[in-house]
Amino acid sequence: YDDSLVDIRMASLVAASSFMQPDGENQCLKAAQDCGLYEKCGSLRSEYVLACTKPLPGTSRCNQYKCHRALKRFLERVPEEYSLGVLFCPCSNTLCGERRRKTIVPSCSYQDAEGQQPNCLHQQSFCRRDDLCRSRLADFLSNCYPSHHKASGCLKDSTGLCLRAYAGLIGTMMTPNYISNSSADVSLWCNCEGSGNQWQECLRLQHLFTHNVCLRNSITWMGGSGSLPSDPTQPPGPRPSPLVQEDKPLIRNHVHELSNDVESEEEEEQTETAEAEEDKHDQFDVIQPYLGKSTISNLGSSGNGGAKSLTANSKKPVLLLLLLLTSALSWV
Repeated sequence: YDDSLVDIRMASLVAASSFMQPDGENQCLKAAQDCGLYEKCGSLRSEYVLACTKPLPGTSRCNQYKCHRALKRFLERVPEEYSLGVLFCPCSNTLCGERRRKTIVPSCSYQDAEGQQPNCLHQQSFCRRDDLCRSRLADFLSNCYPSHHKASGCLKDSTGLCLRAYAGLIGTMMTPNYISNSSADVSLWCNCEGSGNQWQECLRLQHLFTHNVCLRNSITWMGGSGSLPSDPTQPPGPRPSPLVQEDKPLIRNHVHELSNDVESEEEEEQTETAEAEEDKHDQFDVIQPYLGKSTISNLGSSGNGGAKSLTANSKKPVLLLLLLLTSALSWV
């Protein structure tokens, strides 16, 4: 779907859409009119259309960098009811579908001058080298991941998160868009030629846009209701990587073991200090009575049992000596 020449009319179509009456079937025309009535939306839309259709001096090519920058400014600064309204407006005929498909000016926003599609894996590789593109792609893969076990078809069960993540890719090197004027199917501007043994990986990347039940249901919901569904909960904050999550229990265990070691060391020190104080106290209790001067009165006191035993023991040699003298005299 090469629109390198047709998209030049976009600037005039944007200006004229504010004065045309909706036909009751072209909802994308109505969405464009609503955007034009809101000053900020109308001015920023005209700005990106001009940036994406104005050729570089001396060439027939646009300045894709300025086009991407203007597209991102429009999507980031305009309220979602207007910006997403022109992106996901429902269509029942090809005229409406053509307007919807040309909303982001395909000939400049993602097609190259030759109209050749790059390999999807090469496109993804270049995207991952750019901080913004890598972040936006990660958001899309997370928030638009399909699941047949959820009513919405989304693993996170939020069509609003998926639509915002899809819109976030517009203005990057992985800008997706509608593939035709007669359907709401979307795709990246790339193919899997030359993927070699990475063919299956390339197809999986393509199918996240072309065969994604979450993305398809989200676009259908937006087209049917005309507004984003209200999410009951706020989007969760960024989670740490699995490696960080696995390290956390180990860190907690090491901290717990370290605290136990410190506590046991403190208890041992306290025990040793208490034992030292008790030994010191006992030592003074034993030595203290002998620090005083020995006297006759305290040697015979009840508090000094050693004095009594000394007196009793001294009587035994005297009796033995008397017995020996008596025996000697009897022999004489």
